[in-house]
Amino acid sequence: MADDGIEQRDVPPWHTMEKEAVIKALECPDNLIEVGLTDAQAAASFEKHGPNRMTESKKKTMLEKIWEQVANVLVLILLIVAAVSMVRGIIEKEIDNIVSNWIQFGIILSVIGINTWIGIYQEGNAEKAAEALKSMLSSDARVVRNGKECMIPGENVVPGDIVILGLGDKIPCDMRLVSVSNMASGEAALTGESVPIDKITDKIDPPEGLTPQQVPLGDRKNMCYSATLIAQGSGRGIAIATGDYTEIGTINALVSKVEKKKTAVLQQIDNVSKILAVFIIITSICTFFAAMYLAKLPWLDSVQVGLVCAVAMIPEGLEAIVTVVYAWAVSNMATQNAIIRALPAVETLGSVTVICSDKTGTLTQNIMSLVAFVTSDARWKIDVNAETRTPDNFVRDDAYMSERAQHQLKRSVSKIIKDGANSDERRRGKQGASNHFAVQSLHDVNGGDEGDEEKKVVANPEAQGKSPDQPYVKSALAGGILCSHCILGENGGRKGEIGNPTELSILRAVYMSGVDIEDLKKEIPIVAEVPFSSEYKFMATVHKPNVEVDGDSYDGKLIVHAKGAPDRMLKLCNKQSKGGSLNTDEYEDIDTRYWTEQIATLSSHGLRVIGLTRGEIPEGEVNEGDQLGPEFVNGRDEPWLTMVGLCAIMDPPRPECVQAITEARQAGVRVAMITGDHKDTATAIGHMLGIVDEQYSEAVTGPELDAMDDDQIKEAVMTHNVFARASPQNKIRIVKALQAMGQVSSMTGDGVNDAPALKAADMGVAMGKEGTDVAREASEMILADDNFATIVVAVREGRVVWDNLRKILLVNTPINNAQGMSVLFGILCGLPNTPLTAIQVLYSNLICAVTLGFVCAIEPAEDGIMDQPPRKVGKRLIGRYLFLRIALATATLTLAVVGSVFWARATFVGAGYSDKVELQKLRSQAINTLDFGAIGVTLSARFAYNSAFHPRIFKGNKFAWYSVAIVAVLQVAITYIPGLNSVIFGMGPMTGTQWGITFLMMFVVFFVMEAEKMLRRGLKAQGKDTDDKERWVFDETEHPDQNIELPKGASHLNLTELNH
Repeated sequence: MADDGIEQRDVPPWHTMEKEAVIKALECPDNLIEVGLTDAQAAASFEKHGPNRMTESKKKTMLEKIWEQVANVLVLILLIVAAVSMVRGIIEKEIDNIVSNWIQFGIILSVIGINTWIGIYQEGNAEKAAEALKSMLSSDARVVRNGKECMIPGENVVPGDIVILGLGDKIPCDMRLVSVSNMASGEAALTGESVPIDKITDKIDPPEGLTPQQVPLGDRKNMCYSATLIAQGSGRGIAIATGDYTEIGTINALVSKVEKKKTAVLQQIDNVSKILAVFIIITSICTFFAAMYLAKLPWLDSVQVGLVCAVAMIPEGLEAIVTVVYAWAVSNMATQNAIIRALPAVETLGSVTVICSDKTGTLTQNIMSLVAFVTSDARWKIDVNAETRTPDNFVRDDAYMSERAQHQLKRSVSKIIKDGANSDERRRGKQGASNHFAVQSLHDVNGGDEGDEEKKVVANPEAQGKSPDQPYVKSALAGGILCSHCILGENGGRKGEIGNPTELSILRAVYMSGVDIEDLKKEIPIVAEVPFSSEYKFMATVHKPNVEVDGDSYDGKLIVHAKGAPDRMLKLCNKQSKGGSLNTDEYEDIDTRYWTEQIATLSSHGLRVIGLTRGEIPEGEVNEGDQLGPEFVNGRDEPWLTMVGLCAIMDPPRPECVQAITEARQAGVRVAMITGDHKDTATAIGHMLGIVDEQYSEAVTGPELDAMDDDQIKEAVMTHNVFARASPQNKIRIVKALQAMGQVSSMTGDGVNDAPALKAADMGVAMGKEGTDVAREASEMILADDNFATIVVAVREGRVVWDNLRKILLVNTPINNAQGMSVLFGILCGLPNTPLTAIQVLYSNLICAVTLGFVCAIEPAEDGIMDQPPRKVGKRLIGRYLFLRIALATATLTLAVVGSVFWARATFVGAGYSDKVELQKLRSQAINTLDFGAIGVTLSARFAYNSAFHPRIFKGNKFAWYSVAIVAVLQVAITYIPGLNSVIFGMGPMTGTQWGITFLMMFVVFFVMEAEKMLRRGLKAQGKDTDDKERWVFDETEHPDQNIELPKGASHLNLTELNH
């Protein structure tokens, strides 16, 4: 058994085995494919292998959850106070004291209960999110049992079952295919490959030098995998693995092995609680001895006084208000498409130093778009963000991408092609190139001369900025429309589209110019065609001439439209169309050097290039419906086609991402791009986005990372912003290397194979639209719009959370400390009784946390929050300046409370009050001075540096003054309502003089805190670190020497490079 409780089994290399060997290895009958399992055989397999579902992690019992919430020193102190209150409630003689102690007992238990419920509620939300993983498995499956087809629940599928698959089915288990009919499965969720994988049934021999296990999942084309989808066709397969033993189950186990770290704030709250516990115990003991030996109180009363001090200093409402901070931020972020799955993760966002982002769909629009159309003497720039259908979306701009990208200036044509979007090399871990129209070589086109000398378009100044008419667009790009079986999506979008994304980009651009694509195809149907093949990389269709598109000079002829890899098409051309015109009078001899350079130039900018050509043949050369071979196009004695133009295609950057990256850099946050694209494609996109600059000028590839040792990878992640041809394993090592270098990293991902990297990152970010449930489960944040700009918004909100937590500590901590210190120093200064009761301090803690703490919890961002660098790793919430501010506020509040009590006491001389009445009035004085003084601290703390003596104090946070009003009304209520004041709170009505003392002390506290801010502003102007940016003695200074090796099991992520 493995550590995770899942039995480890030796897995045969199913993809390298013949069907008969698979059946034998599963110990099934020879006629399995025809008749399937019998019920008895299925039951035996079920008994052996278990249900087809992933093992759920062990859930905590309710008692375990409650114990986690209450097992700390602060709760223990509260329980001791509750026990003493209960004892006193039993032994007291006076009815008022009996009622007061039992109420105190009830309030303390209520406080503990509320905080426990809050913690359990948060944990429950996280568990609900985890349930999403179950939906990855199929709910039902069609199998062959007892020689008949039948539907069974997905969890009843067992190894050996013959599973029948059809279009749209979710595959219920891992399978070895035995028959297919034009079947392909979408495995993006598992392998990261966006294009559906065509399936076969023959066994697959591993390439030389590789073991069967090293063959990437995407190349195991005779296999289908659990939780992936059938994109086309149908087939049958033998179930070879179910539940935890499927590929997705293995990855799920790997995700479970990645231990999540507690966020910095939660760790610090724990540490602060321990320090507070020690401080509270020492203070309480001192108070006990002061009460017993100075005030001469009985021992039980002295214990009660010491415990009152303890209750006063325990921050009962801190956990609740911290939760409010997180919840408020989460609510704000949800309105901006950032869904936070775990509340404490919000704080992590504020400390992020590096955002590692996928390219496709996150930094880019995830829609292949025609961005430029290049003819023999012109360049047309296409507005890919256009929302209206008009030819004005095409604009003449002969300078647009007319020169090679800066990082390609000194490279040869062949090297530009090799590392760019038009490379014929396979993508990492794949058998072939990802671009169907990839360029094999431009070397042969020029007869051995690469033609590095650029030949540029001579711009026509008068034509710049003008747009063509619709007939021109329809005619010039007719080859891209008619020579295609693609179907455009609804309103030109992706919904409902069918076909190759690169080809669809041409249709979309023409559609947005106002042309009706479907009508055009109906008007000019295909007569015969050469279907596309990756062997010869072109497609050709034959049509009858159309006067509107082709002109009137083609009587007795048929028109041939051929489009494909530009190098292949260029070799087949002897003419070129001047400016894209289809008028034969405008044809001229082909300028091979010009077109070669244009292909290289466009490739240097990371663009995919398709060549559009046309030709003519006699009407009788082909018959309607003929399926022609490639020799129809490339088997003629001489070049015979006419080059019309080059279509430059890319997945364009999201326009809002450019601004977001600029904002991130201004905030000191690096943005790194991780993609499976070629190096130069990634670099070109990086230039457009502003990720590549003088400091981070180059990209590094996945294979290069694989060849590095740990130290080299650590250096690479600090000196590069673009990681190309990267695999999921590379993502994990990049995350670990960044963490080892003291960086706080955010990582985006959408596939199942991204889940381990998402969970290992400090902040895992999953895609909401294109992502998988497994990726979402492993993440802390989900982007509902799959947009990088949303991450930057979330980082800003994370910084607000950090600032507001510090403001809360500045408000709540002095209030708690001043309560305890007031009890201690009141007795030390000669008061015969404590100035505050336990119920008063419990009330003050809760009401100040709920109202005044809430003000700070929802305070909006102060100006310039994104102009500051991220806080340093290991930085404490309470830095030295915040510590001094807390100490100053504590001392000022304590002095105000104790001083106001003695001042009020002096005014009572000769008033004739009884000892009981005087004590009640003094306790009213103490609690009102404390809580109104807390208002003074809160109003000042709303602004970390800016002065509160400004109209801004009335703006930005409407709840600030609501909270002040609530506190004031409640203070008046507990002071004057009969019974409530005397029986429960031990208070009495105050005189006008006492209210004057109270408001005076509130303004004194406010002025002292503002004076401190003024002093800090002066120090900051002198260059002093008043932002607590520099390390303090209590900050963490060492970073653990982190192991950045891949975890065991990472080989299941896709995932080895094929060397053949």
